Amino acid sequence: MPKEKKVTKPVFQSVKGMHDILPQDQPYWEKVRKAAKDIADYYNFSRIDTPIIERAELFERTSGESSEVVGKQMFVFKDKDGNRMALRPEGTAPVVRAYIQNGLSRLPHPLKLFYLCPMFRYEQPQAGRTRQHHQVGFEIIGDNSDPVYDAQIILVTYRLAEELKIPKLVIQINSIGCKSCRPNYKKRLLDYYKNQEVCKDCKQRLTINPLRVLDCKNEACQPIKQGAPTTIDNLCGYCNNHFKSVLEYLEELKLPYALNNSLVRGLDYYSRTVFEIISEGVDVSLGGGGRYDYLVEQLGGRATAANGVGIGVERLILAMQKAGVQLNPKVKPKVFFVQIGALAKKKSLPLIDSLRKLNIEVLESLGKESLKPQLRLADKETAKLALIFGQKEAFEESIIIRDLQTGAQETVQLKKLVEEVKKRI
Repeated sequence: MPKEKKVTKPVFQSVKGMHDILPQDQPYWEKVRKAAKDIADYYNFSRIDTPIIERAELFERTSGESSEVVGKQMFVFKDKDGNRMALRPEGTAPVVRAYIQNGLSRLPHPLKLFYLCPMFRYEQPQAGRTRQHHQVGFEIIGDNSDPVYDAQIILVTYRLAEELKIPKLVIQINSIGCKSCRPNYKKRLLDYYKNQEVCKDCKQRLTINPLRVLDCKNEACQPIKQGAPTTIDNLCGYCNNHFKSVLEYLEELKLPYALNNSLVRGLDYYSRTVFEIISEGVDVSLGGGGRYDYLVEQLGGRATAANGVGIGVERLILAMQKAGVQLNPKVKPKVFFVQIGALAKKKSLPLIDSLRKLNIEVLESLGKESLKPQLRLADKETAKLALIFGQKEAFEESIIIRDLQTGAQETVQLKKLVEEVKKRI
């Protein structure tokens, strides 16, 4: 009995939590990229790309030391000059840094920006959580804190998910107040939690940023969190009216939303409106964001209202696949180019390239030398026509057009090739 071959693992494998995007997965990615770009174009968001690496301090200052991102998830290293650098864990702080550094405040406002790029977080890998993930981001910077912009950011988020045929979407929404009303709320939260037995992380959060306790995922803390005072009941008059207006816009748009009193988002720069978009049956939010009116000033710019959202591409694709969203396969070219002989092979690349310029898509297998293997491949690819180019045809500047369904063929001059192919397909 023959010995079974032992399957050995490749010497090198992808880094834990970082994945290859294989050819069979690309149609989903292309669908998301196209939908995101179409939404961005329609709502007048301009593309911006920031570097993958930034100074670590940019995120430490803006996200907050109590945030999961800064406390546990950043990839931090020193460059050769000893500067502490970080792989970008989120997109908003780099966009605001670029806004200030490049004088974008001089452009007409509100400035609407859009990006689609990789982010890096030291997550525990699982479905919807990877150490390299990709985000679609929409940011509206400047003008004023008009709630209509909060509604518009929520609208583009919802429309993107809707465009991808993700079902049962709901916007979870909350307001976490502003500099005026938040201190009083934090005091009430501390008073409530001082006699509660909470997890180790929450004890630390209470000393750094009490709002973070509302973001705790520890099962033991959930009943305690349910009884905590809510931000909604502690808003100042301005924040209360602002939040009420945002909800009125969502009702006008007929977007489904649900109030979530424990939603605070994971980054310290948020103020007033915060939201996430979820799909029933998917265990992670598809994306989230909110208003960050103090961030531009915090990074050295002038006081500037702003809000935005980050949406996980992998999570969108996960939701599409769970919902059974079918994508139309790419239509294969109907023409297969066959070459025979050294001279024909030499002239093949420029001939195929000239067909591309005339919008005729062609399949080929130039490494094969004889006629039969190439025709077998043409049949396997379900091509309708074969263009057979041999030594004789190369000398005479002609080519054979063979109908692979009927077997009928005709020799035509190269100058008439495009016209004849278009007639047949």
